[in-house]
Amino acid sequence: MATTKELSVEEKLRALYDLQLIDSRIDEIRNVRGELPLEVEDLEDEVAGLSTRLEKLQNDLTGIEDNIKAKKVAIENHSVAIKKYTEQQKDVRNNREFNSLTKEVEFQELEIQLSEKQIKEMKASIEHKKEVISSSKERLDQKATHLKHKKAELSDIMSETQKEEKFLSEKSAEYEELIDTRLLAAYKRIRSSVRNGLAVVCIERGASAGSFFTIPPQIQVEIAARKKIITDEHSGRILVDAVLADEEKEKMEKLFAKM
Repeated sequence: MATTKELSVEEKLRALYDLQLIDSRIDEIRNVRGELPLEVEDLEDEVAGLSTRLEKLQNDLTGIEDNIKAKKVAIENHSVAIKKYTEQQKDVRNNREFNSLTKEVEFQELEIQLSEKQIKEMKASIEHKKEVISSSKERLDQKATHLKHKKAELSDIMSETQKEEKFLSEKSAEYEELIDTRLLAAYKRIRSSVRNGLAVVCIERGASAGSFFTIPPQIQVEIAARKKIITDEHSGRILVDAVLADEEKEKMEKLFAKM
């Protein structure tokens, strides 16, 4: 049965550096999008929240208007009752019946006064709610317009980068297959622990790229020999020599040019 050929250390270093170049290119694409997807999501949540609040305010307004109508009907009923009791007072046989009807009339008049007071309060509430609804509509319109622009911006970026990111992600997966599990795990661990995502760097002016710590000449010789995987003692990054890095950059630039 055929077995997978074991890569030499140099081949592993080349595969690792190629993978780093691909993943860095993906990072650049995602940095272009930046916080835009999250910004769009937040705006969508805000617009949905404002829409729900506006709907509730409008339902409250309708409820108040219905209550006013009900109170007006009640006032009419109380007025009818007053008229009825007043007519009945003309036919009473004694003071007790007259006083009883008088109390009924007074009660109905108090109910009318209470309803009128409540109507006045509800009308004031309506004016306040209309102001709140107006300002809420204005805010909702502003946020909806802002969301529309941000979605269009995100859509433009996505349409420009989606194809490239898909291609690069597939290539990243292909190169991961070339690297043994432990080395790949180390690469991902280093990559996730450093700010710029660089797990594999080359030697520049006697130091690892992005570092001011000089690498001893003997270690530089060992790195250039490509006989073992060497990491920077300060940053933990995997180190490659500048010649290998230049060769792989040129190779990757040709790959990227195909997109």
